[in-house]
Amino acid sequence: MFPGASEYGVDIAVDDAAVEDLLEVTPADVDAPPALTFSRNVFVPLTTACRYTCTYCTYFDPPGQASLLSLEEVREICQRGADAGCTEALFTFGDDPDDRYTEIHAQLEEWGHDSIHGYLREACEVALEEGLLPHANPGDQTREQMAEVADVNASMGVMLETTAEVQAHGGPRSKEPGQRLRTIENAGKLDVAFTTGILVGIGESWRDRAESLLAIREMHERYDHIQEVIVQPVVDNERWSDGSPDLATMRHVTAMARVALPEEISVQVPPNLAPAKELIDCGVDDLGGVSPVTDDHINPEYEWPALRELEEIADSAELPLGERLPVYERFLPEDLRTDGFDGVAADGTVGATGRREPNADREWISPTIRDALEGDGEAGQRYRAVLESTGY
Repeated sequence: MFPGASEYGVDIAVDDAAVEDLLEVTPADVDAPPALTFSRNVFVPLTTACRYTCTYCTYFDPPGQASLLSLEEVREICQRGADAGCTEALFTFGDDPDDRYTEIHAQLEEWGHDSIHGYLREACEVALEEGLLPHANPGDQTREQMAEVADVNASMGVMLETTAEVQAHGGPRSKEPGQRLRTIENAGKLDVAFTTGILVGIGESWRDRAESLLAIREMHERYDHIQEVIVQPVVDNERWSDGSPDLATMRHVTAMARVALPEEISVQVPPNLAPAKELIDCGVDDLGGVSPVTDDHINPEYEWPALRELEEIADSAELPLGERLPVYERFLPEDLRTDGFDGVAADGTVGATGRREPNADREWISPTIRDALEGDGEAGQRYRAVLESTGY
C-alpha cells in the first residue's frame, strides 16, 4: 500500500517480484516503435493558484500574485489555436486553490462560480465553441469534481509523479501519492480517457520509479482508461537547482515504462524537456502536445520545438510522424474509428477485443464530444482530417 492510499480509499499494491523484474529491465529489452505521434495544441493556463508548493515547480504563484484567465482571454487563445490548425486546448492548473487565495475565490464569485471546476466547465465550453477539443489537467480531483467537467473534455489527465513521499513535495501543503492515485482511479470509474506520468529526478529511488509505473499499470488493468504515460525529467529552473537526470537514467526509466505498460498505452516524452532523439529506441512512441502558438507555461524557460524539429526527431529514428487527437482512437466508438484501425479498442467500445469481455454500457466520449467530432463545420472537418491522416 502506498503512502496515503488507504486514507483516500484507494486499495492498490504492487507485487514485489514484479518490482524486482522491472528493475532488471534495460534499453536492450525493448524495441523502437513503428511510428511517432504528437498532438497540436494550445496551452490555456486557467489559473496559477495552487494549494501545493512543490520545490521544483515554477507554474504556481503565491496568493496575491496568482492569475485567473477571463473567458475572453480563453476565447482569444483558442481562436489563435484553431487558426493555426490545432485540435487540442490543454487547460493547465495549479491544484484546486485553497483558502489562502482570497482574490481568486472573490473573482470566481464575481463571475458567478463557487468553485474552480464550475469555471473550468464554462472555459471548456468556450474551447469547443472555438473549435478545439478540451483536455483538462486540474490536478487532484474528487469524483464529484471530475464528473462536473468530464463530459466537456475529450480526455483528461494528472501526473502521478511518484508513489513515494519525497522532500520536493514537502511542506505544510505537500502532495500525497494517495490523492493522486485516487484521481487516476476516479477517471477510471467515470470512463474518462486519461493521461498520467512520472516525474524523474525529484528524490525518488529506482524502486519508487518501478512501483509508480506498476501502480499505473494496475489502475489501467482495472479500468482500461490510461491512454498515455509521460516520462518527464525534472529540469533546472528558478526554483529547482538540484539538477536533471542524466541520459543513462532517462534511457533506463523509459525502457522500464515501456516494459511495465501494455502495448495500447503510449509512452511519451516531452521533446522540450527530454533528449527525445536518444529515447525513441527505448520505446517512446509519442511526443506529446506541442503548441505552435503558446508557451509551455509549466516550463516557460524551455521552448516548444517547431514541427520541423519533431520531423527531425522522427527522421533520425527512421520513423513516420503522425498527428493525433487529444483522445486516442481506441476510445472512440467503432463508427468513428478509421477503417485502418488495428489497435486494441478500449473496453466497452463496440467491437472491443482483448483481455476482458466488452462492457457495452461504457461510453468513453460524451455526446458533446461526439457532436464536435461529427460536426459539419471547419472544426469537425479538421478533427476528422487528423484522425484519418494516421493510424494511432
